[in-house]
Amino acid sequence: MMKKKVLKIENQIINGKEEKNMEKKKYYISTAIAYTSSKPHIGNTYEIVLADAIARYKRQKGYDVYFQTGTDEHGEKIQLKAEEKGITPQEYVDEIAGQIKQIWDVMNTSYDKFVRTTDKHHEEIVQKIFKKLYDQGDIYKGSYEGLYCTPCESFWTESQLVDGKCPDCGREVAKAKEEAYFFKLSKYQDRLIDYIESHPEFIQPESRKNEMVNNFLKPGLQDLCVSRTSFNWGVPVTFDDKHVVYVWIDALSNYITNIGYDPDGSSEEFTKWWPADLHLIGKDIIRFHTIYWPIILMALDLPLPKQVFGHPWLLFGNDKMSKSKGNVLYADDLVKLFGVDAIRYYVLHEIPFGNDGTITYDLIIERVNSDLANVLGNLVNRTISMANKYFEGKIHKTTSTTEYDKDLIEKVNALSNNVDNRMNKLEIGAALDEIFDVLRRSNKYIDETTPWLLAKDESRQDELKTVLYNLLESIRVCAVLLKPFLPDTSDEILKQLNIDVRDEIFNDDLSYVTNTPSPLFQRIDKEKKLEEIENQK
Repeated sequence: MMKKKVLKIENQIINGKEEKNMEKKKYYISTAIAYTSSKPHIGNTYEIVLADAIARYKRQKGYDVYFQTGTDEHGEKIQLKAEEKGITPQEYVDEIAGQIKQIWDVMNTSYDKFVRTTDKHHEEIVQKIFKKLYDQGDIYKGSYEGLYCTPCESFWTESQLVDGKCPDCGREVAKAKEEAYFFKLSKYQDRLIDYIESHPEFIQPESRKNEMVNNFLKPGLQDLCVSRTSFNWGVPVTFDDKHVVYVWIDALSNYITNIGYDPDGSSEEFTKWWPADLHLIGKDIIRFHTIYWPIILMALDLPLPKQVFGHPWLLFGNDKMSKSKGNVLYADDLVKLFGVDAIRYYVLHEIPFGNDGTITYDLIIERVNSDLANVLGNLVNRTISMANKYFEGKIHKTTSTTEYDKDLIEKVNALSNNVDNRMNKLEIGAALDEIFDVLRRSNKYIDETTPWLLAKDESRQDELKTVLYNLLESIRVCAVLLKPFLPDTSDEILKQLNIDVRDEIFNDDLSYVTNTPSPLFQRIDKEKKLEEIENQK
């Protein structure tokens, strides 16, 4: 309940002013839905934090945002894991879905809808979609014989294997044959190629687009297996009770089943939100979202999402996280060690736009100490401390100036546009860099103006007051722009400044009465923290 209230407030405040009778532009963002086979690690969690930062940013810019996430809960792997534990598949997915939702909440993510593919409404619409595609001839019955990977729930041909193993996960495959329904991907292949080539923004980054077109589309698509008979944990095919709907039509359809799509007649809500503005997904599942999903939508005569972004991975050191390797880090454990915003900052800042990022305890500690404690925390603490010490916290702008004011103010005023340019290109880490560049410039401004020396000269009190005002304004603007990335920290800074003006530019006519400062981030003793972590293991 509290979460919805906060979102409502964020939606109503634009640049510090209450919005009045202004029609908002919609923005629909989704993550991939997490598979309920096991608890998600920090690499999986990165995606929801990335999406949250984008959603919060769009709300702050005045958009009417719908942010959807959730869980993918059907399939053979789930059925087998439930059997191993001696419980029903539903009991199994209820437990894991609860863990996933808890972690999304621990990371302070502001999703509007947490969907589950076991939701009755979703299952009913999936059945209607399957029947519609069958009735119009896009789905037909056949049989599949191939090499099957159970963890990935995928069939492969001999030529698709890598060193005789599954090309996606590297595990062993086994020969399998079963009756199945197939979806005619090949029917829509040329239409999809034309769409991708005429919409260069559709698949991002550019390297992912080239991979999809050159490696999958141009060599030719095989028709897609969309039902199974070898297990029963899935959405039943209404007209053939031996079959359950296979993952592609079930899981991918979540993006429309939960916003009012119905083959028999969609709602006004669906008309409002679709097409999605952004599907945010991991690079390992981009094929499903840029080939299978668009073709399903074409067959349903629906518009395609405006953009699909295949984000890179978060690696442990140089390796992909894996339980078998013993290198898995979990978000809730990291939050207990370092705090929510420290982990949000790390994953948002340290993964480049198109390349994999890396995470280790050492690197988290270094980033907390260098950026959060030194650059941000130290600036806020010493600025407010000086305001309180020299003027009892009461600061306003005077006519006095220094030779360094103009450069700082220009950088503060350029910041909002710089961040906006980065965010529009989904360069989230670079957007944070823009903010921290201004914070570093503010620290340099302190060294240039030496307020501790100005305080000793009675004739320069107006100059000192202007220096402190400029610093407080720089901090305020940076705090406002940090809100999508570090929401709790942003609120704490504004609380210490004792001001809630949300303008994203330098303001000349505010009056500050600052509160007592308290450290935002404590410096971490690296050796002690690593010893603590080792003892916990």
